[in-house]
Amino acid sequence: TTTLLTMGLLSAVTGGWGGLNQTQTRKIMAYSSIAHLGWMASILTLAPNIMILNLMLYLLMTISTFMMLMFLTSKTIKDLTMAWTTSPMMTTLTLITLMSMGGLPPLTGFMPKWLILQELTLHNLSTTAMMMALSALLSLFFYLRISYVTTLTLSPTTQQNKFKWRFQPKQKTMLMIVTMTMSTLLLPITPTLM
Repeated sequence: TTTLLTMGLLSAVTGGWGGLNQTQTRKIMAYSSIAHLGWMASILTLAPNIMILNLMLYLLMTISTFMMLMFLTSKTIKDLTMAWTTSPMMTTLTLITLMSMGGLPPLTGFMPKWLILQELTLHNLSTTAMMMALSALLSLFFYLRISYVTTLTLSPTTQQNKFKWRFQPKQKTMLMIVTMTMSTLLLPITPTLM
């Protein structure tokens, strides 16, 4: 138990810290995965059902995020700033999903973190819970940085035309719409699950 808690805490801190200075969305998502794995490892022996719930919600949010990033053809934060001019609604939904992955309270991603912190404190591991919560702030910070850069700044190379140079019309799939909705609005079902 102690080994998994230590590995989970180190993984959460490493994932949060590593993602701070990244500009490519793939690397940011990779460090986010490391941080989420830390949350799952820390609760694995104490409450496997919460770990499974965390895994399912993480997969849901990650699938939604990757589908939206593919839809927007965004590989860097700079690409996201240019996506804002061509598809503001999808960019907004992408940023809301990223906030959910960071664990911002009104969104779905807050639920597993809240349940894990609650379980850690029930097992008298309040120091570990506090350190895990602080590590979540690191991840939330780089998601907030992406949101800030995307919404409030424009890339200096942004063209003032309506479409990107190689514009390819894409259709939103039903899977993308369902995963976007679920990855942001599932928090109210928490009492039903636990």
